[in-house]
Amino acid sequence: MTTTTITDQSTAAHGGHDDHDHHDVTGTKMYAFWVYLMSDLIIFGSLFATYAVLQNGTAGGPTSKDLFELDFVLIETFLLLFSSFTYGMAVLAMNQDRLRQLTGWLAVTFLLGTGFVAMELYEFHHLIEEGFGPDRSGFLSSFFALVGTHGLHVSVGLLWMLIMFIQLSTKGLTDKTRPRILCLSLFWHFLDIVWICVFSFVYLMGVL
Repeated sequence: MTTTTITDQSTAAHGGHDDHDHHDVTGTKMYAFWVYLMSDLIIFGSLFATYAVLQNGTAGGPTSKDLFELDFVLIETFLLLFSSFTYGMAVLAMNQDRLRQLTGWLAVTFLLGTGFVAMELYEFHHLIEEGFGPDRSGFLSSFFALVGTHGLHVSVGLLWMLIMFIQLSTKGLTDKTRPRILCLSLFWHFLDIVWICVFSFVYLMGVL
């Protein structure tokens, strides 16, 4: 066996070891993020349970039928659902190493998410201006807590997206940016699922 052959085999072995380490690190990151999402699920589960207990505690104030505008919330829901689709397109572009398409789809997702948060802030501001803030009743306290926590998560996702724009423009698609895009994808789709539950349990059932 020649020295060149031994060197080539050693290089291949080290390369395979590096690939194995990379997959282990990526897998560990994804697993840890799943654990985080499960802890977040517990938080939202507690807020849903609190709302279920307090939804009739209006203290003589307005009920959900008096306050909720389903048409307005449907537009919010459409924005978030469509942003989940556009983020999926961004991940497909990433898998095909198309950086420009990836950033384009992320930009569309960011705009849709921003529109969702803006509408939620408008709804909160309108309710507070009318005198129906979280201090008005147990029902409104639990409503603001649940919907506001979801909105805060969406805002964090938007901030995360801005950071990814910077990293993609400076570093491109690397072994570090790819897992971050995938983790953000899990986070964004998770918030989409939570919002479907909010829309169904809080708004839709609230106006029936």
